[in-house]
Amino acid sequence: MIVVTGGAGFIGSNLVKALNARGHDEVLVVDDLSDGTKFVNLADCTLGDYLDKEEFLARVKAALNGEASHLPPIEAIFHEGACSDTTEWNGRFMLENNFEYSKVLLNFCQRQGIPFIYASSAAIYGGSEVFFEAPEHEKPLNVYGYSKLLFDQYVRARHDDFISQVVGLRYFNVYGPREQHKGKMASVAYHHHTQISAGQNVKLFGAWEGYEAGMQSRDFVYVGDVVDVNLWFLDHPEASGIFNLGTGSAEPFKAIGETVVDYYGRGRIEYIDFPEELKGRYQSYTRADISRLREAGYDGEFRSVAQGVREYLEWLNGKG
Repeated sequence: MIVVTGGAGFIGSNLVKALNARGHDEVLVVDDLSDGTKFVNLADCTLGDYLDKEEFLARVKAALNGEASHLPPIEAIFHEGACSDTTEWNGRFMLENNFEYSKVLLNFCQRQGIPFIYASSAAIYGGSEVFFEAPEHEKPLNVYGYSKLLFDQYVRARHDDFISQVVGLRYFNVYGPREQHKGKMASVAYHHHTQISAGQNVKLFGAWEGYEAGMQSRDFVYVGDVVDVNLWFLDHPEASGIFNLGTGSAEPFKAIGETVVDYYGRGRIEYIDFPEELKGRYQSYTRADISRLREAGYDGEFRSVAQGVREYLEWLNGKG
């Protein structure tokens, strides 16, 4: 059985769907469905089983203590479960969810010889202008980014002792199907879709930090491409390490707005003042250096913003 933590969430549910497409119906989804609206992300998926996060964690800890755990044989764990809210400042909560939880699962996988592929984040780079997997470029601007960096450091310190695959994937700006439950943390593409659908204009930040209005740029990566990379590592258990997962290109937010306006044939881009609460805590530019990912052997192509956003809008409108 393959485990997907955070399996009812954005990237997790897309992984479950892709595993089903490969013929993997015995997928154990682990999540916290206190927000029951997330069930829609799994409604068209086939699960082998579902466990609440706390129950799963208790069983894993029991196994680590040599007690009866009642866990099935596990082929691999995709660890997508985390608090990904970059505006959350409760550090105790963030570290419990993103650091302690991950440590327990990593140690379990090493004890059992199970491949462990986990979600890291480009938020680790924060205030850096270089996006390469090296400590000197890691400067998080929020406690979310710090929680991800802390676990990456934990992995690095033990890398030479690992007996099974461990892969950390530093996701850049992921967008695509099954993210509607994320609210304010959903992608700009999703927010533009909802704005146009409500008869509004698409809204982007005005000029800030030397960038013209709408020209703040990031590495936007389609969730389908993110899933492909995850599954590639599942197929290549000999490959381990921490890797950036983006397209390798930076495109302006304006390109997303223009694609959405063009798709719907109505509305326009409207610029708003840059929010005070984000000043000094915002990445105005990101571009993944994916040389390590390529060196590991991954040679898949990545969608451009125009391609990915249009495909996403087709899905949102029931055509994809």
